[in-house]
Amino acid sequence: MFKILKKQELSEFVTLFEFEAKDIAKKAEAGNFFILKIHEEGERIPLTIADFDREKGTLTTVFQKVGKTTEHLGTLNEGDFISDVIGPLGVSSHIENFGKVVCVGGGVGIAPVYPITRALKEAGNKVLSIIGARNKDLLFWEDKMRDVSDELVITTDDGSYGRKAVVTVPLEEFLKGGDIDMVIAIGPAIMMKFVCKTTEKYNVKTVVSLNSIMIDGTGMCGGCRVEVGGETKFCCVDGPEFDGADVNFDLLMERQRMYPDEEKAAMERYTEAIKGGK
Repeated sequence: MFKILKKQELSEFVTLFEFEAKDIAKKAEAGNFFILKIHEEGERIPLTIADFDREKGTLTTVFQKVGKTTEHLGTLNEGDFISDVIGPLGVSSHIENFGKVVCVGGGVGIAPVYPITRALKEAGNKVLSIIGARNKDLLFWEDKMRDVSDELVITTDDGSYGRKAVVTVPLEEFLKGGDIDMVIAIGPAIMMKFVCKTTEKYNVKTVVSLNSIMIDGTGMCGGCRVEVGGETKFCCVDGPEFDGADVNFDLLMERQRMYPDEEKAAMERYTEAIKGGK
């Protein structure tokens, strides 16, 4: 049993839990995820490790309430217990001193990009970070990201906080300045696609994390399959991080069109931005 020590509602649909997981926290690295079951008869779901504290023996996760299990998870409170947690899983992020790195987090993707940003900063990189969301209410962890970044840019689609722009606008400004050695991007598939289109023009290596498409978390269900470099990969066992230039985002998004109106709106926003619109 894993005790919930902290619960924080980051927005109407996004919740943070910090919970006891001593053995997992000892081995957790940036880029890892874990699988939990709320109770013995519950569904197994993968969630990203958003933070970990080896001394306290705790994990932090940030999740969006989008289905029955995450809705149920969101009803738990501090002092409640989660039945089962397995991890750390997935291939951890490759961390070294690359030089100057841009870390981009969109929406709930801000949570998994944080430990990667911290690890890159600790490795001696100069880190420029961009976090964005549709509006101010959906932004979180500004202070945490600022603490591990040499520079932080905040964007919102509606201009309610920070710059009114999508994340590719300040990203391109950084790229035009030169000397960017690598970009890390985590967020909605459409965001990562256009981040890669932007960096492609400047021939900058871009790593994306496809954690959001995982279902089973073990490679058995096939739901997280993705075409990378012309080959089929499974996000949960081969990733979740891949070279963005090799990911077939169009094929990936064809399987994700559960919300066509929202997908269309996002596509229009990023298409405008990539053409130079604000």
